[in-house]
Amino acid sequence: TLEALGRAGQSADAGELGFVGLLVGEGRDVPGFVTATLAPVLEYDARRGTDLVATLRAWFDTGGSPARAAEVLNVHVNTVTQRLDRVGRLLGRDWSVPERALEVQLALRLHRLTAVGDRPVSP
Repeated sequence: TLEALGRAGQSADAGELGFVGLLVGEGRDVPGFVTATLAPVLEYDARRGTDLVATLRAWFDTGGSPARAAEVLNVHVNTVTQRLDRVGRLLGRDWSVPERALEVQLALRLHRLTAVGDRPVSP
């Protein structure tokens, strides 16, 4: 797995491999993956009563279009842009780079399907 990821000669546990760790690792820690990927956004939403998670879902569901996400969310496109900027500060500027975006999108989908969404995220 590490060779395929361009990390030949290195070692890593399943948690360090992101979504690949879910596929090849023992134990399949789905809640751990969701928390490791989305914790800053989930915690921000819980503390502030916001719903950045919904903005992320809308952005992904509309193919990365802030204008179409704004329509889905019934807000102005500038609001979506500001929320996505906040996501960037929380998750890191690379959150929308294809490889990282895949992890974020998978975590969002798993978050919707698992009980993680019903439990507070520990820091």
